[in-house]
Amino acid sequence: MSDNKKNYVWFPFLGAVLVIIGIYLGTVSTRGEKALQKDTRFNKIEYLLNIINSQYVDSVDVEKLIEDAMPTILNELDPHSVYIPAKDLESTNEELEGSFSGIGVQFSLQNDTIMVVGVISGGPSEKIGIMPGDRIVEINDSVFTGKDITNEKVMKTLRGAKGTEVKVGVRRSTSKDVLSFNIIRGDIPVNSVDASYMIDQETGYVKISKFGRSTYNEMISSLAKLAAQGGKQYIIDLRGNSGGYLDIAINMINEFLPKDQLIVYTDGVHSARSEAKSNGRGVFQNAPLVVLIDEWSASASEIFAGAIQDNDRGTVIGRRSFGKGLVQQQIPFVDGSAMRLTVARYYIPSGRSIQKEYKMGHDEDYGMDIINRFNHGEFYNQDSIKMNDSLIYFTSNGRTVYGGGGVMPDIFVPSDTTGITSYLNTLVNKGLIYQFAFEYSDKHRDELLKYATYDELLKYLKSQNLVEQVVQFAANKGVRRRPVYINISKGIIDRQVISYIIRNIQGDDSFYKYFFSDDKTLKKAIDVLKRGEAFPRAVEVKEIVTPVSVDGQVLLQKETPDKIEVDSISEYGE
Repeated sequence: MSDNKKNYVWFPFLGAVLVIIGIYLGTVSTRGEKALQKDTRFNKIEYLLNIINSQYVDSVDVEKLIEDAMPTILNELDPHSVYIPAKDLESTNEELEGSFSGIGVQFSLQNDTIMVVGVISGGPSEKIGIMPGDRIVEINDSVFTGKDITNEKVMKTLRGAKGTEVKVGVRRSTSKDVLSFNIIRGDIPVNSVDASYMIDQETGYVKISKFGRSTYNEMISSLAKLAAQGGKQYIIDLRGNSGGYLDIAINMINEFLPKDQLIVYTDGVHSARSEAKSNGRGVFQNAPLVVLIDEWSASASEIFAGAIQDNDRGTVIGRRSFGKGLVQQQIPFVDGSAMRLTVARYYIPSGRSIQKEYKMGHDEDYGMDIINRFNHGEFYNQDSIKMNDSLIYFTSNGRTVYGGGGVMPDIFVPSDTTGITSYLNTLVNKGLIYQFAFEYSDKHRDELLKYATYDELLKYLKSQNLVEQVVQFAANKGVRRRPVYINISKGIIDRQVISYIIRNIQGDDSFYKYFFSDDKTLKKAIDVLKRGEAFPRAVEVKEIVTPVSVDGQVLLQKETPDKIEVDSISEYGE
């Protein structure tokens, strides 16, 4: 999903340019009629720019004029058609392409210094001896610390073409001198499966952050690993997943469906209908399955959840998804820039589009949708969710589902606000829990590494009274103690700080295992699997009444369907 559009400040004359470019006007001014009579509307744009360049009262940077106009043209379309400048295209593509060239470290900026949080296994830095806890203070013989250092600047400096060299100076707790390393940049994988681990003896959990080029292979490897550990039923967590490649999502869904099940189809004015169906070769066709979604699950993740739901293949749990049902195609320009243009809509198996309403050229209203949902109480109360009754569809078992505004889960779980206080928000917003966890991990790394397993490390950390240490750390940073609020938020503070320390020592699988240890949505998923209710059931009814339009009048017609679901959405705890 690409919604990161920018606002621009325009010169007065630019408005005229954008009106002509963004809207196809049917009239031509009399003054320019003779010169333009043989031109198409596209030549008209070129003509206009040439006139500005040759006759405008002041000097004009036409290239900049074009560059500034491009986003605004696309802003006149749907909210997901975007322009990507050449300088941003590489980093934008890296998010989904599966790899980039660099030195292979995970870092955090602490006290204006690059702190190495983790080292990519098998990467260039690991091979030459860079270690977690190292502080990179020099790059290519120049001091690289201070308030001017940003994440973007660090990545731009450390990344580079494969095979090129970068020299770094490192401070390490066991050395008085700055250590020097020459690192040859190499391919660094961009993982989209954040975690995969066994929750119990039969239940495997896989968290997927996006649908990139490598995501299908990552998911298959993760599921194979879990199956080898005894996994027989699975939870796929797509919460916060903003989407990605449609073909990757199709391949992933195929692993769970029997043959000839519709997965998705696309259609558009200039794009013929195209269907994708399962081929029957999926390895996990019969495994009980639960899919987790929330309001930030979008695009490809909605296709995944919607295909599972519409085919009655598994249970979808969480909150209503984002509502993006548009397909973008990336079209490059000769200068290295590109646009992602919406070329079709996608429809999930029941025939519904889950694209929420939008008005062309009104990005601001579209962007406020999530905030409006929050203010309306949708995150906390199922009754606050108003689905469009005119867009009713049915799953393969006859369960009622709705189009026009995201995927509504089969089981609704409200956002959990237990333990949230203004004191906790201050700690989180200032990054103090994370900072404490990093400094604690760095200071006690040798001791923490003695605990080889997740259970051993967790038991040790729980004995260290870390909440009080976090509170004191925050007080030293100017955040005063709030005893009542601290007591209310104690459980969350404890879980977060322990989780971050575990991540620094043992990685993401162990991090999520503890971070989600009290997650209500995940708990509900486990409960559904334990009760053997992952496969949705249709409810038999003898007779229903449906509205039928005859000569403009709405009449009621009785039917006797094979299967229909009376209540396809239930709230957590009911």
